[in-house]
Amino acid sequence: MDSPKITVLCLAYNHASYIKDALEGFVSQETRFPFEVIVHDDASTDGTADIIREYARRYPEIIKPVFQKENQYSRGVAIGPTFCFPLVRGEYVALCEGDDYWTDPLKLQLQADALDAHPEVDLCTHGALVTQNGKFHGYMPSRLWGGILSADKIIRGMRLPTASLLIRREAYLRMTPPREILFNDTALLLQTCMRGGALYLPRCMSVYRYQTPGSWSAVHRGQARMDARKTEQAQLEAFDQWTEGRFHRAVLWRTTRNDTSDLLARRDYAALLKPRHLALLLQRLGKTLHKYFVNLASLYRWKRFL
Repeated sequence: MDSPKITVLCLAYNHASYIKDALEGFVSQETRFPFEVIVHDDASTDGTADIIREYARRYPEIIKPVFQKENQYSRGVAIGPTFCFPLVRGEYVALCEGDDYWTDPLKLQLQADALDAHPEVDLCTHGALVTQNGKFHGYMPSRLWGGILSADKIIRGMRLPTASLLIRREAYLRMTPPREILFNDTALLLQTCMRGGALYLPRCMSVYRYQTPGSWSAVHRGQARMDARKTEQAQLEAFDQWTEGRFHRAVLWRTTRNDTSDLLARRDYAALLKPRHLALLLQRLGKTLHKYFVNLASLYRWKRFL
């Protein structure tokens, strides 16, 4: 196979109930260029590896599996830098966890065309349907129109579905201070939005399964969510220092938002009466209303995905 234009990274662990959807989404892509899919199975115990092997046998030019004999995540190993980074050959990197999937066969081609046309941007995203237990749960991000999402908007915490991301290789592979604290989506979005924000395509092309067993959204609740916000605060501080305060106002807004979320979780209503927290609560109310409006409009616009 010629050198791939895109390398897709898929991390799987005990995703036997979902991985076939992800793999079908990969092999159904219609592109004018070669692409490859690195599927990393972290020693699954439920048959996930067998499904991956079958697709690798049927589509050897596309599916490139990596199988672990011992679970690496439980050992504290950063799977991306350790096992996936050395295998990336594409000009662009696309992501899709094993429990999410793509729904549009033109996804990679459209996103590659978009980044080709915008060399000033490192990151491309699109709309995604959110489901929970197989039922409609909304859309991400809450936006109807295409165009450039500013770096400030993303740093402030705009949620972008992982399976919607296409990133320039150099921006993806870079190890930065936030990533050194924790290798996660927060660090990835911080470092890839810096140069030009993100290019948003107003087309629903993937599905994000919310709170599947063992997923981040299912595991991080209550105290675990508060602990995750502490780590995020450290990442934001490291990002602010690394960028020499270039995005300080956006970082300050997000750290204040995290503080407000912690006060809500602890039911510290007296502290929430402080002006900065009240302002954040009012903004959150406005964003929630906006989200419902966008979801209703998106239901009409993208109803074929339900």
